[in-house]
Amino acid sequence: MTTVRVYVTLKPSLLDSAGRTVAGALQKLGYEELTQARIGKLIELQVEHYDDARVKEMCDKLLANPVIEDYQIEVVS
Repeated sequence: MTTVRVYVTLKPSLLDSAGRTVAGALQKLGYEELTQARIGKLIELQVEHYDDARVKEMCDKLLANPVIEDYQIEVVS
């Protein structure tokens, strides 16, 4: 069994309103050194046999919206 992590984030050119809200709240709490926060999601998959093309297909078809999101795949074990 292989563990695969997929990190999905908005494309850099898009406004991340959730990240902006978090950054503002942290700054109000006194973390003035913070300049930006971006919010994403982590999806952890367990696959019997890792196949990069198949995991990319999963991302493109369901896990991420390739029009507005980027993703990175990390094979853990």
